[in-house]
Amino acid sequence: MPIRQELSSVYWLSIGSRSMSLRKVIAAMVICATCCYAQATEPAAKPAPGVDIYRVFTFSFLMLGPIKILGPFVQMTRGADEAFRRRLAFRAFLFASAALVLAAILGVRMLHNFSIPTPVLVVAGGLILFLVALKAVLQQFEMQAPQRAEFTPTLHLALNPLAFPTIVTPYGVAAVIIFMQLSPNLSSQLEVFGALACIMGLNLLAMLFAHAVLKWAGLVLQILGTVLGIVQVALGLQFMLGGLRSLGIIVEQGK
Repeated sequence: MPIRQELSSVYWLSIGSRSMSLRKVIAAMVICATCCYAQATEPAAKPAPGVDIYRVFTFSFLMLGPIKILGPFVQMTRGADEAFRRRLAFRAFLFASAALVLAAILGVRMLHNFSIPTPVLVVAGGLILFLVALKAVLQQFEMQAPQRAEFTPTLHLALNPLAFPTIVTPYGVAAVIIFMQLSPNLSSQLEVFGALACIMGLNLLAMLFAHAVLKWAGLVLQILGTVLGIVQVALGLQFMLGGLRSLGIIVEQGK
């Protein structure tokens, strides 16, 4: 199914009724992750100028999406009441959304001011993505029990570490700057912001239902997170190789 139809189904699952059920939230997240994996591994039929909005959504879901938020949010709000969780989720959503807009505007401006080529940023973002994703994948093979950080439930957690760096990851910021840099006009930039708004909406839903989602679908999401982690490792390598090719450091055979 084309990713456009998948996004449409996620949209109606999210807002189709006033009483949102846990089943709809889990279904929306699984649909998004599945179509993102298929879109990320499917080669583009024709290299179009600028950015492909569906690829923007795919990469944004992998780097800024809700799968990685569930565990940390549950850990930060363990023992807190429902009202506090809701306030923390909405505040983190606002902080993360504002941070993305600010990063996109300042990032593109700094690229121009310091004359940083886009391929250099691609290599840097790919390196960060590769290292972080590889560390997360390798940690699953460690025999020792993972240590849980203790948090005092307070709204200050909404900014750090929830909004940044849990939701707004460094490599996600690099990807957003690249998307904006490659957008040829205002219309394309607004499409990028629209895709990011959808991702932030999914993140908000994930936080609002994090405890219930992990309770009933924790194992499925853990397996899904492992698959997405491996995809992120591959994407990091792909970004680095693409950036090095653009810089002329790597030359393909036969050319």
